[in-house]
Amino acid sequence: MNDLGARESDPRGTPSHRSGFACLVGRPNAGKSTLTNALVGEKVAITSSRPQTTRHAIRGIVHRADGQLVLIDTPGVHKPRTVLGERLNDLVRATLLEVDVIGLCIPADEPVGPGDRFIAAELAELHRAGGARRRPPVVVIVTKTDKVTKAALPPQLLAAAGLLEADDVVPVSAVRGSQVEVLTDVLFAHLPPGPPLYPDGELTDQPERVMIAELVREAALEGVRDELPHSLAVVVEDLEPRTGRPDDDPLLDVRAFVYVERDSQKGIVIGRGGSRLREIGSRARSGIEALLGQRVHLDLRVKVAKDWQRDPKQLHRLGF
Repeated sequence: MNDLGARESDPRGTPSHRSGFACLVGRPNAGKSTLTNALVGEKVAITSSRPQTTRHAIRGIVHRADGQLVLIDTPGVHKPRTVLGERLNDLVRATLLEVDVIGLCIPADEPVGPGDRFIAAELAELHRAGGARRRPPVVVIVTKTDKVTKAALPPQLLAAAGLLEADDVVPVSAVRGSQVEVLTDVLFAHLPPGPPLYPDGELTDQPERVMIAELVREAALEGVRDELPHSLAVVVEDLEPRTGRPDDDPLLDVRAFVYVERDSQKGIVIGRGGSRLREIGSRARSGIEALLGQRVHLDLRVKVAKDWQRDPKQLHRLGF
């Protein structure tokens, strides 16, 4: 990961202009990806009702006249059971050491539990390990407020605020857009003065191949059994413009492999007579075409990489 704190001098880096990085953390399925998309105003992170959807630290960029906020939507922190789980947690810890502000996401519709306390303890340990380094401020974000009554929200806010010493507590509904602007203001207030870090209008720094792979994985996660989200990986092997196409009607050929861990999972993804794989391809192609702004021919294949989550060599080959 690049040094998030490295900023070049720029005459625009005046006290009136702020810029920096915010990291959203929380247990799996706490609403971090949906919130990232709501703050950016465009889809830059895949979402799913299944836990542990996010596998990479996706960056989304919020542009305002008075500053620029770079959001990092990390994988959900959890007690790992596989090598992949350990690497995802290490990714989060490395990210937290470099950001300007941390947003701890706690869902409003679930009691504060061991997973939330585990993350709060991790944050406290990171602060102790930081030594003389500046302690990043922590904003407790109570997400999914649209799923609870007004009467149920205050007790959850108190419970969430009691997890650690927070600088701010903000309730928000990313789905309804409630309090999203307020949260944006709060996060911006914690950023240091600085110049823009990315060109105006750029919404993410993720490579096209990564975004395409994530869109395919999101499509594959829809409606599958509980064990598959942790077993699915997608790698884009080829990304080439189709030769001989007219300039006003280009076509991009995309070939991607969906990796699972067992033959039985391969059958689930493919479906009877290939029906499910066709659905995945159709859904993913729509998202890819919207992302790239051009027609796409998507060739999907399903492969078995036995127990890839526990095999360091296969994890490396699959981009982890």
